[in-house]
Amino acid sequence: MAKKSKKKVPANNIAQNKKARFDYFIEEEIEAGLALEGWEVKSLRQGKVQINESYILLKNNEAWLFGALITPLIQTSTHTKTDSLRLRKLLMHRKEIDRLMGQVDQKGYSVIPLNLYWSKGRVKLKIGLAKGKKMHDKRATEKERDWNRDKQRIMKMTR
Repeated sequence: MAKKSKKKVPANNIAQNKKARFDYFIEEEIEAGLALEGWEVKSLRQGKVQINESYILLKNNEAWLFGALITPLIQTSTHTKTDSLRLRKLLMHRKEIDRLMGQVDQKGYSVIPLNLYWSKGRVKLKIGLAKGKKMHDKRATEKERDWNRDKQRIMKMTR
């Protein structure tokens, strides 16, 4: 019998952008709602979504999710036009959007999606205000991750 994974993924988690924490320093995390169509919600329930290559576009005092791939199901109705890479509006307060726009314009931050999940029956997107890492920062992160993994192995062997 195969061993079960010790890492437990929360039941409400839909998709995660693991590469974001490797490529960026996350300064702040903000929760935003997502305006979706019916076929997109059904696809999310099946887990047919990728947010790895997506980013947040701030334009005309609105926030948009750009580049998220939601693959339509085969059973999708034929009378609806499905666009898997369309812009999806983020539902946020105006003050939050204005503050994010100020940070991006003045301090050179980026706004990236981190996690897509269910909250009280609604789809939420955790976005991060992030600063890009340089190559030496990425190496340091990788070295620290390797050391933590080795440390866990050593601790496990001494028990």
